Amino acid sequence: MNYLIVGASSGLGRELCYTFAKNNNNLIICSRDLRDLTAIKSDIEKKFKVKVETIEIDLTSKENIKKILVNKKLFKKTDGILFPVGLMFEKDKINLDVEKINKLIQANFSSIAHIISTFLSYKKKGLIVGFGSVSGYLGRELNTYYAASKRALESYFESIGFANKKNDIKIQFYTLGYLDTNLSFGKKLILPKGSPHTLSKIVYKNRNQKLKKYFFPKWWSLIVFLLKILPYSLLVNFSI
Repeated sequence: MNYLIVGASSGLGRELCYTFAKNNNNLIICSRDLRDLTAIKSDIEKKFKVKVETIEIDLTSKENIKKILVNKKLFKKTDGILFPVGLMFEKDKINLDVEKINKLIQANFSSIAHIISTFLSYKKKGLIVGFGSVSGYLGRELNTYYAASKRALESYFESIGFANKKNDIKIQFYTLGYLDTNLSFGKKLILPKGSPHTLSKIVYKNRNQKLKKYFFPKWWSLIVFLLKILPYSLLVNFSI
């Protein structure tokens, strides 16, 4: 099988590369950092004897994404796509400048939707895996546009699930709490962080399920349930 992993150079993306390669799958790995991709490619090919291709991709660039979308050969040979990606800015608030707003929406939603739409134009069978965030369940002062785009992404995955119910397309969506990656390094967090390595094994195990929505770590499902049932007036100052 050939899997396209977008956002493969670090964190969860890197763990997914090793988990899928360990199980004898060929990879097409993408990120903005071609140097890191090259190192991962070399290491994986040496350890697992699978084929790894690299593609430099910038999800914030419409022009770069257009170059990917016209690559028919890429989509035709791809059996599944995973999107362990997420762009954040430290000062992501309501008054964020327009250019940064557009970059957040482009990287966290629009580019992913364009790639998936193109993949589905060629395929009636395959795997699509998206990763959201618990921050998308409650608008807040910080991460305003990141959270909004992640909420949009989850809605989009629900829609492609309905649209492909008669096809053999497996749709997976994971809503993530804090993960132990470079994005959380140095931050003071009240709740414990989840392991990207553990999550990568769960994703691989679930790859053949028709539809799957999953919280990781699992106990976030209870927190989100409470967020949904409590009045907004009580939650307006709550932050996750």
